[in-house]
Amino acid sequence: MKNDYAYRLVVESPLGAMLIQGSEKKIQYLKFVDAETDADIDGIGQADWFASCTEQLQQYFRGERTDFNLPIDPQGTDFQQRVWHALIDIKQGEVASYQQIAIAIGNEKSVRAVASANARNPIWLLIPCHRIIGGDCALRGYAGGIERKARLLALEGFDFNIDHLGLSNAKTKLILESID
Repeated sequence: MKNDYAYRLVVESPLGAMLIQGSEKKIQYLKFVDAETDADIDGIGQADWFASCTEQLQQYFRGERTDFNLPIDPQGTDFQQRVWHALIDIKQGEVASYQQIAIAIGNEKSVRAVASANARNPIWLLIPCHRIIGGDCALRGYAGGIERKARLLALEGFDFNIDHLGLSNAKTKLILESID
């Protein structure tokens, strides 16, 4: 967990606690965290985005919000920024493969680099890296866990059996089927 941000907020969700951090004006980090990791999260005050971030995340988990309107400032290389911008273009109810993102950023041979940039996304959910799947429509790794990825996608309208996800691990392949 990064502690080098002045402003920190924890928002509880049905999928666990989310740690959100950043500057006074912009969100730079959002990840699901374990309760034990949250011991030292006190910031220096309330950032401008605290209330709207909390409200929008709660709306999302209640199924009342399909996109976010929050100030973000992800820190990364130019290539990572291009990938993250392409991820933001994937709307709720849609998924894309690493190959599709590589093509979208104009570098179709950069599939592995796209996967690496996706894995380094510092602002989960707001930059929807959970919407990236394998070319075979299988869920692939998610730093927040494959079960959480499946539950996020189910919340967004995709249908697959999530009853046995407790048995899954990072190498589990779940085939995704859209709800029509």
